[in-house]
Amino acid sequence: MRLFFCLAACAATLMAGDLSGRRAPGFSLVDASFTQHDPQDYRGKILLLEFMQTTCAHCGEFSNILQEIVTRYGGKVVVLSIVNPPDTTSTVRQYIAQHKITYPLLFDCGQVAASYMKATPQHTSFDVPHLFIIDAQGTIQNDYGYSPFNRGIFEGRDLFSELDRMLKSK
Repeated sequence: MRLFFCLAACAATLMAGDLSGRRAPGFSLVDASFTQHDPQDYRGKILLLEFMQTTCAHCGEFSNILQEIVTRYGGKVVVLSIVNPPDTTSTVRQYIAQHKITYPLLFDCGQVAASYMKATPQHTSFDVPHLFIIDAQGTIQNDYGYSPFNRGIFEGRDLFSELDRMLKSK
């Protein structure tokens, strides 16, 4: 039994990306209603920051989970999703209506994504969805890019377990 818990802890650590454990980069981006959003406005709460595209099938499924998180955790957990070109206000508004989203979808020209993903000339792209879990003090606790190893975050209940753990330790 002890080995199981040890393996589970190791697996959870391996699932998290190497972009964790640092201060979350700051930004101020607008949503489809042209309202500015800044991570500083959400200090004291857990912030889920997702990079996505409206044409991504996995993103659509994950939007349902994120909407459930907004409903379940109320003001304790905040969700912000960020899109980059070629998404437009039109594609984002359609996506919001189709998925009945109440959390903000923000527009980035690539600079915020580059700072979160630590982009370099050798590493200019990233897969979506990509989720950053930022604690109440503004530190990236975990990040997850969609892969077969962490489908539980994007398609199951693993994200709820992680949030419950973070809120309990708070």
